[in-house]
Amino acid sequence: MSRTTLRIKPMAAASSTSPVSSSFPVTLLLLLLLLSTQDCPTFAVSRSTAAFLPGFQGPLPFHLETGYVGVGESEGVQLFYYFVKSERNPRQDPLILWLTGGPGCSALSSLLFEIGPLHFRMEEYNGTLPTLVLNPDSWTKVSSIIFVDLPAHTGFSYTTFPIAPQRSDSKQIQHAVQFLNKWLSFHPEFHSNPMYIGGDSYSGMIVPAVALEISKGNENGLEPSINLQGYLLGNPSTDGSIDDNHRIPFAHGMGLIPHELYESLKRSCGGQYQNVDPRNKMCAGYIAAYQKCVSGINFAHILEPTCFFASPKPQKFSDRRSLDGMPVSLLASDPQPSLPPIACRNYQGLLSQYWANDGSVHKALGIRQGSIGKWVRCIKTPYTKEIESSVPFHANLSAKGYRALIYSGDHDLVVPFLGTQAWIRSLNYSVLDEWRPWLVKGQVAGYTRTYSNEMTYATVKGGGHTAPEYKPEECFAMFERWISHKPL
Repeated sequence: MSRTTLRIKPMAAASSTSPVSSSFPVTLLLLLLLLSTQDCPTFAVSRSTAAFLPGFQGPLPFHLETGYVGVGESEGVQLFYYFVKSERNPRQDPLILWLTGGPGCSALSSLLFEIGPLHFRMEEYNGTLPTLVLNPDSWTKVSSIIFVDLPAHTGFSYTTFPIAPQRSDSKQIQHAVQFLNKWLSFHPEFHSNPMYIGGDSYSGMIVPAVALEISKGNENGLEPSINLQGYLLGNPSTDGSIDDNHRIPFAHGMGLIPHELYESLKRSCGGQYQNVDPRNKMCAGYIAAYQKCVSGINFAHILEPTCFFASPKPQKFSDRRSLDGMPVSLLASDPQPSLPPIACRNYQGLLSQYWANDGSVHKALGIRQGSIGKWVRCIKTPYTKEIESSVPFHANLSAKGYRALIYSGDHDLVVPFLGTQAWIRSLNYSVLDEWRPWLVKGQVAGYTRTYSNEMTYATVKGGGHTAPEYKPEECFAMFERWISHKPL
């Protein structure tokens, strides 16, 4: 493992009267003079290359770089990242900045559970380090991906001053743009690569805004210029009113509530199931009946069992009441559930805790000693949600001609596909390729539609929240086709 720490500071040029020793190296003096003429900020990037990872047998068959990039005032927010080069052609393949949702879930969730080159072997924990195996459907086979721990204090990222002011939608957007600009400054070989911003779940509120800020930076001549081509989002939170109001129609369509209850809900609530007027007793009563029907359902994937989440997702801090009334991940019949059985998908959350808190793993990843306490997959530190709807960002990006891929696992009750389809329709773009199945190995993998605004929408049949975790082969095929400008 090699490690470099790079720091650049503006330096004053030596005047003609400055005492410079005759033994002072001329090349160093020229370098200092060159730096003094550059209008560059003070920042540091610490990075290292990991050839081996604890838990994986043998050397890694892909290039993994990890490190920190300082952002914010006085670089007080140190963002940790994992960078995996494309296994195909990193000089030409697209570069993706991937933001995990939550808000506050570590980038390891995406790296090890979804689209990255490694997965945990699902075997019962026996006191030894969990085993890592290759993911044959990693998106890094055809693209380079930067997985970053955002917002502040997520995963291995940390702050040198109070946390709370650094955890909001606006701060996350600002820090993401700063991060990418600084990262590219130290990786100039990727300046010309096609650039995409990606993410899932709550990142649906953040990714379009980040892409728009990058676009504005390019228009204003900000250096380094970023070759932004578009963005992609899976199971994206977009507009709380639209997303959540489509849970009840989804539950009805999936047979989770009876037709009579659905009709009563529509009639008494007027199709608005959030922030119900407390004086509307009839609507509130029917919503209570709905909640009772779905109380034992796994909202992340309605066909899978409800299991305790080994590393709980953060509580919802917005004032808006949720239809389910509790974090999706904690839905269980036992009020104090034990550790999840290995048959539960959430068992990998338990394995990630053991792996990511191991000292040998910290050393291999280059984690700064004492920078954080215990690593958790999703932190519960309060977060300020400022964006009510990201639909205007989508409209703005579409007007600028950027490509977009939006996909939904069709068994997701957290962000139902019906809501995603509704806000896409609200953009009022004409359809270029009408609704049709898309195939993997001759089987229907989902359904897709393309629009005149360079947007492709796709469902992933049998997928949950988020789709690649449940249908990795199908999602890789979808991504590879779209990123290569091929029809799904």
